[in-house]
Amino acid sequence: MQLQNAIALVTGGASGLGRATATRFAQAGAHVVICDLPSSAGASVAAELGKNAIFCPTDVTSEADVLAAIAAGEAAFGKPINVAINCAGIAVAARTVSKKGAHDLATFQRVLNVNVAGTFNIIRLVAARLAETEAGPDGERGVIVDTASVAAFDGQIGQAAYAASKGAIAAMTLPIARDLSGFGIRICTIAPGLFKTPMLASLPEQVQNELSKTVPFPSRLGDPSEYAMLAQHIVENPMLNGEVIRLDGALRMAPK
Repeated sequence: MQLQNAIALVTGGASGLGRATATRFAQAGAHVVICDLPSSAGASVAAELGKNAIFCPTDVTSEADVLAAIAAGEAAFGKPINVAINCAGIAVAARTVSKKGAHDLATFQRVLNVNVAGTFNIIRLVAARLAETEAGPDGERGVIVDTASVAAFDGQIGQAAYAASKGAIAAMTLPIARDLSGFGIRICTIAPGLFKTPMLASLPEQVQNELSKTVPFPSRLGDPSEYAMLAQHIVENPMLNGEVIRLDGALRMAPK
């Protein structure tokens, strides 16, 4: 599948990895549906990208919101969405037991709800719509790209909730690929390392430099454009399916 004239739904598209992906895809000729919270900069990002993009305020855990975004994209661009990029997610830092007591269960559940259930909500609804569409010449109907993290494999102290959520995203990649293979829908997951997203960019420069030194090569924070580059390759390479790809400069996270 080529990005030229594709219709891509990008969650978390107002900032960080999602924004970089929406930008790259629009520049490559795709039409982009930017899904993010109403309070995000989604509208201004869509305006920057011009006629190739629209913004749909979206809570990824809401079936109604996701269905509305799919419908809005199809209405705006005249054909079904055939690419979905899941970048929406949240992170918290809390130890299982600390001086404050046990990890708050509601916080743990909220992280899993947004990161795992939200990701799966996009997958299931986009895939159901794709299954109704006409297949391309090679039998392909669409491509889905999820976002895990290296925390799925070597989560640090205080990352129990985040690592659990990203581990779940990684673990469900292959079974979903198998589920969707009969419909000609591919799915892969990117597991980024340390990237210069708004969260990391807000840290003091000295802290950023110290984090950069932990990456073997290149010894720097990843640029969101490099995530977007891989997302494009996954969409365009028909043999990439059911795979979790680390994008981390050979980084293996220390305990803390």
